[in-house]
Amino acid sequence: MICHPNAKINLGLNVTERRPDGYHNLETVFYPIPLCDTLQLEAAGNTDSRPEGIFPDGIPMQEHATEDYTFRWGGIGIDCPPEQNLLVKALRLIQERHSLPHLSISLHKQIPSGAGLGGGSSDAAHTMKSLNQMFHLGLSDNELEERVTGLGADCPFFVRNRPVFATGIGNIFTPIALSLSGWHLVLVKPDIFVSTKEAYARIIPRKPGIPVTDIIRRPVEEWKGLLTNDFEEGVFALHPEIADIKTRLYDRGAAYASMSGSGSSVFGLFRTAPEETDMRRLFRESFYFQALL
Repeated sequence: MICHPNAKINLGLNVTERRPDGYHNLETVFYPIPLCDTLQLEAAGNTDSRPEGIFPDGIPMQEHATEDYTFRWGGIGIDCPPEQNLLVKALRLIQERHSLPHLSISLHKQIPSGAGLGGGSSDAAHTMKSLNQMFHLGLSDNELEERVTGLGADCPFFVRNRPVFATGIGNIFTPIALSLSGWHLVLVKPDIFVSTKEAYARIIPRKPGIPVTDIIRRPVEEWKGLLTNDFEEGVFALHPEIADIKTRLYDRGAAYASMSGSGSSVFGLFRTAPEETDMRRLFRESFYFQALL
């Protein structure tokens, strides 16, 4: 089985208060975007399985094998030991209650890590959804969300994969009617790591003047200056290169631009597609992605 775990962006992000447990309450909108990894899962002995087929020619693969699975990956790479990868942890959660055969897992990684895009969380949720379908486990979406939630606050979002207003620590979802269909997305991720812990340390929680849910009902052209990401001030002070990306997106005609999550990726929404060759040249030292939503 082959699936395509997708990324998400944050539309607005307000850190509203510090909780007694040390975490923070926030409000944001998660919106799925068509930047995807490619994930293949097959039971051992399946003669139709060709895991190398998901990797373009010339893409080197790494491999990690255990008694119950073989994990191959290539592309951007993963930033942790295989057993700590969220998709492997999702597999382990399923194995706690269900007997599975030896699995061949292949991942062509195209969503950058440490970008505020939820790539690892998406891989985990899609792993669990695929196993549920492959082995007819009968888990409902609610049950899948419940099981995957321990892996990360945003993991359950990728079970239903539709726009939501997220509150709590980013784990309480309310579906919203929002479509960015027809808008052109440009996503830029510099080679900069932003520590989530460090980003939160520079936050002063506060209630927003206008709720995110009110702002997104307005035309996208009115979002600039209203739909804000509270992490930007502190992150931009530490990494002015990230702030510069946002400025360049506006200079090139973005109707709205913002950092996603705690960074370090920045996205812009364009009514008319910018010239991709020029944009790639402008951001030649960064990861670049452009698509029609």
